[in-house]
Amino acid sequence: MRSVVITQNITADGSIEMLDDWFDPSGMPETGELFELNQEQDGACDLVLLGRCTFEDFRGYWPGADDAAGISDYLESVDKVVVSRTLTEPGWQNTTVVRDPLTAVRELRERDGGEIVITGSISVCHALLRAGLVDEIRFYEYPWAQGRGRRLFPADCAPGRLTLLESRLLDGIMPYRSYRIG
Repeated sequence: MRSVVITQNITADGSIEMLDDWFDPSGMPETGELFELNQEQDGACDLVLLGRCTFEDFRGYWPGADDAAGISDYLESVDKVVVSRTLTEPGWQNTTVVRDPLTAVRELRERDGGEIVITGSISVCHALLRAGLVDEIRFYEYPWAQGRGRRLFPADCAPGRLTLLESRLLDGIMPYRSYRIG
């Protein structure tokens, strides 16, 4: 069975909702530990799951973006599934639109392939966490406190104990942690 992994950029005070200017994708490094970890994780993932808002942000930024880190090329080639009740034509290659994230993820987990990774897409993450369909969570912590914003775990869905898989300081500046759920 394929693993479902949430990868989130997070502020030091726990927000994953980008309300301030704490994350800039154009500043992704071309070398170093963060770059190497991203390359490793991209190699393990062959399907990216996104909510409509995050998908539209990605579609508006990444295709054709000049990034030496290779994110644009990766996102052009990887299969993408976007969860939306309103979107009919995704307008980005290798993209499928689904209406129900739970049914889609249950079916996708049974297919052969690599990791299914969700990033951003707070509502989709909340739905998958509530349904117990997430295997791992990865946090990239930015040194920013915005004092507001949605969290990864909604009040009605705290998964309980998390098992730390990895914790390190990337390039001496960015805390990274990954956890197994359950």
